[in-house]
Amino acid sequence: MRSLVLLLAVLALGGCMNVSDLGEGARYHMSDAGLLDHSDTRRTSSVRIQPDSFVFIAQGAFAPPGSAYPRPNVVAEEAFNSFVEYFPMVRRARAPEGLDEAMTEARAAGAHYLLYTRFAKAEDRIGNYDEWADQEAVDRLGVDTGVIQIMLIETSTQYLIDTARIRSRGGLLTFHDNKPQDLLGQPLRQYARSLLGLSD
Repeated sequence: MRSLVLLLAVLALGGCMNVSDLGEGARYHMSDAGLLDHSDTRRTSSVRIQPDSFVFIAQGAFAPPGSAYPRPNVVAEEAFNSFVEYFPMVRRARAPEGLDEAMTEARAAGAHYLLYTRFAKAEDRIGNYDEWADQEAVDRLGVDTGVIQIMLIETSTQYLIDTARIRSRGGLLTFHDNKPQDLLGQPLRQYARSLLGLSD
């Protein structure tokens, strides 16, 4: 009898939500519990921009404090990969550059907005056997973390229309062979969607 009641309860709950909603809910809770990668984005504005906006992406030459040494232009590369899915006109700088240089290049390209990024912090923990063999430090075991900062600037007026701070951390089930830069794709994609007013 108890089995029948449980089966009916599961079927009733299953009728209320579709499978993708159940999967997304499970992913969210596992992420929040630290089992999967997690990120937290804080924006200063809820501004939206037009889908046909031309966005130029650049990264500052700032080297993040911490134990990680990410590729010099990795944030701009990941932002480009995320934004190109939602904005048809996107270009990025080939190498890290200062804000004035990035603004000059964005204007010369005819961009409406400059998305200027930097890796503010990166912590690369031991995540595989090779890293353990190199370091052999128990206090270095764990999940990777990172913080990136974003400024969205209108090129015609140089008006700062939005800033964002994205904190990312790996999960206990996903940290193997990961680096802090591997955590950037999903939150940058969510940021691009938020600029269009799309929900996650």
